[in-house]
Amino acid sequence: MLRMSADKIHLSKKNETYLATLYGKAQDAAAENPILGDRFAAEAVARIDFDFKEFKPQSGGEITLAMRALHFDQWTRAFLAANPESTVLHLGCGLDTRVYRIDPGPEVRWYDVDLPDVIALRKQLYPARESYHLIRSSVTDLAWLDAIPGDTPLMVVAEGLVMYLPEKDGVALFRRITTQFPSGQIAYDGYSGTMIRMVSRLAAARRSKVELVWGVDDPRDLEKQVPGLRLAECVEFLMMPDLVRRLPSSGPRGAMYRFVGRLAFYRRLVRHLRYEFTVAA
Repeated sequence: MLRMSADKIHLSKKNETYLATLYGKAQDAAAENPILGDRFAAEAVARIDFDFKEFKPQSGGEITLAMRALHFDQWTRAFLAANPESTVLHLGCGLDTRVYRIDPGPEVRWYDVDLPDVIALRKQLYPARESYHLIRSSVTDLAWLDAIPGDTPLMVVAEGLVMYLPEKDGVALFRRITTQFPSGQIAYDGYSGTMIRMVSRLAAARRSKVELVWGVDDPRDLEKQVPGLRLAECVEFLMMPDLVRRLPSSGPRGAMYRFVGRLAFYRRLVRHLRYEFTVAA
């Protein structure tokens, strides 16, 4: 069971990206009919000494954040059910509580990887648990992988990360992973080039520090760049039935969703991608 101290945590450095994501999940947990129901996120928000009302999330943000996390949870649970003795790399974990939501058995080695300030905050917020490790590093500094045993199947979850990585660094990371482990899966949300440009322009207009760089227009391009990697599943996130059912279906916004849902560019703005790999004997 996850047990957290009641002491308030004061932030020495504010990172709006991971705080806003955590807050969105806490909002979902407080909803009458939650999607993710992440009580761990709600408890964490209650402990952080910060006025979360500063955030003005986009309409529906608490829905999309929770739905995105739930989908990656489902993929992770399916992998662990098929591979009870395995390793999970949660890259760019932020303050996400996936390891507590999924609660894997001790035979699963789980590594949360993020920058030092994020990991320091995680250590204040969340308790230690068996076979759970925290790594303080940029995911693109591949030296951190030297400490990870490569003797079990691997699940890589890179939710909300890949669009921030330079493509050459992301490809190098995936190449290293697929050569170090005998088999596994890599799952992430890929933004199209159009989505990258849209979000970047919006961020610039709002004077935000968001910098997105890696757009994925053809998910099969990664197969060509990383030997042995095979695209197993490509899900148009904005068209997922469970998500569409949660969005307004009437009025001007409902009409807008029905219209844009017919457009190919809209359906491809955000896709959840799951790849498989096996090292050749």
